Amino acid sequence: MDNVLPKDIYQRFQRTQRNTENVIKAAPLGICITNPQGYLEMVNPAYCDFYGYREEELLGQHFTIVVPEAHRATLSDLHGLFINGEEIQELRQEWEVRCKNGEVRTIIAEAARIEGDDGQPRKVTFIVDITQRKQLEERLKQANDRLEHLAHHDELTGILNRRAGLQCLEQELKRSSRYGSPLSVAMFDLDNFKAINDTHGHGVGDQILEEVTATVNQTLRETDIQIRLGGEEFLIIMPEVNAEDAQIAMERVRRVVGQTSFTRQALTVTLSAGVASYVEASTTRLLDHADKAMYQAKQSGRDRVVVASSM
Repeated sequence: MDNVLPKDIYQRFQRTQRNTENVIKAAPLGICITNPQGYLEMVNPAYCDFYGYREEELLGQHFTIVVPEAHRATLSDLHGLFINGEEIQELRQEWEVRCKNGEVRTIIAEAARIEGDDGQPRKVTFIVDITQRKQLEERLKQANDRLEHLAHHDELTGILNRRAGLQCLEQELKRSSRYGSPLSVAMFDLDNFKAINDTHGHGVGDQILEEVTATVNQTLRETDIQIRLGGEEFLIIMPEVNAEDAQIAMERVRRVVGQTSFTRQALTVTLSAGVASYVEASTTRLLDHADKAMYQAKQSGRDRVVVASSM
């Protein structure tokens, strides 16, 4: 080392500096350097390409130029805390950013603090585009949410399916038994529905099921739960309701449905319902009594509500 002249040391330093700059420029990930106030002093080509800006459009601008307005104050504060803090590396974080063309993307940003030629700290930020990964994650989440929904809900009407509905009834029965509160159920189906399918087709039949379900839901209380048992047969759970009030509620449902025109064909339908109410009863017994009452309504001429006899 004694034979190395200051000129040689300077030349080696210059080569090292140039090599570092070349590495930064050639890096496949976006890199920028900001001064203590957050203004951009260096951006590499990958950074410019990602955001859609030319280098001269970015240099001298505050780094939040690529951040949605709602996040600018937060990121500026974090920048200041990091510049003035003791940590030399910033935790990797996920952020939404906005490109020049307005496109919103998602990045992973990681930063390090270095010392500039003037002795002041600088922040070097490395960004990785994870937009496609986030979009894929969102699509997978939506698909999983859809599967989860279908596991508990009827695909056509959107209300609880038979399996989930019977589980819900079990829970309500336990709650009723525990607190000694009344509980009623109403089982109903649409009268002569097969004739509608045969005459107008299953597409129109499905529309009627959707619209009737919505009409019934609008007529019921928010605490009542409608379930599609299958086909045109439905179950309504009415917590905290005795048989008399359940009958009144179902008579109201029956009238509203019977007075409403459904689908573009302005078709009308009627329903027959059976009501059962017990403070203590098994799911099977409760449904069996409601089913028998509904059958009695059918046998009595349809378009009516029958209350099961108490046990």
